[in-house]
Amino acid sequence: MPAELSELFRLDGRVAVITGGGGMLGEQHAAALAAAGAIPVLLDVAEERARAAALRIAGRFGVDASALAADITSEASVRDAARAVAERYGRVDILINNAANDPKFDEGGEVAYSRLEHFPLGQWEADLAVGLTGAFLCSRAFGSAMAEAGRGTIVNVASDLALIGPDQRIYRQAGTPEHLQPTKPVSYAVVKAALLGLTRYLATYWASSGVRANAISPGGVFTDQSDVFVRNLTNLIPLGRMAAVDEYHGAMLFLCSDASAYMTGSNLVVDGGRTCW
Repeated sequence: MPAELSELFRLDGRVAVITGGGGMLGEQHAAALAAAGAIPVLLDVAEERARAAALRIAGRFGVDASALAADITSEASVRDAARAVAERYGRVDILINNAANDPKFDEGGEVAYSRLEHFPLGQWEADLAVGLTGAFLCSRAFGSAMAEAGRGTIVNVASDLALIGPDQRIYRQAGTPEHLQPTKPVSYAVVKAALLGLTRYLATYWASSGVRANAISPGGVFTDQSDVFVRNLTNLIPLGRMAAVDEYHGAMLFLCSDASAYMTGSNLVVDGGRTCW
């Protein structure tokens, strides 16, 4: 790659706030940006988990990665986190709204609580609070700082299920009565679809302030799921496999870097082709 092109992907010194930073994909997003010179700040309600991830990132890439305890469903907590980032680094350049609940339920008993008929209102509210309200609060706090500085990038982590309905057949269990069959909960798909609307709103709202907003819609990541589940899902994917845990690095780096400078309000689909079918 010519030097002038490779420079488009450099993020040297840019401060990147990543919500849910202590989770599996949060740490992977941080690694992708740190490899390009960014300084990741991992926000997570589980501070010790985020701190351990930040130490791994700092040790591997030699950047000033840090962890910050924050409850992104709390306006005050998000405001405090934004203040802490400003005090330590003096700037924020990138926000990745990655945090989300992915509720899973014990399917024992008389009902399957993941099914729409029995899905608890409290779980619905909790999932929307983290995945959608949290993204709004963080975008407002950190995006406002970016707009004031005249530069910045927001990436919302959606899903292929933001574009298609969950195929509940892949979760079916042989021999289980219909009313006990597990399903992908309604809240997950709704949150991910709503993030696309938030992305378009932010992109147009802050376009004149130098702040871009895009979404990424990843497909499923292989993390030792059951053979039956993997077979059911990969049958729906043209590439015939799930994603490796580090396979979104390039897409995330692209969206956060100047390589995508003329891109805003868009959704980058990286799903092995699943939504083609």
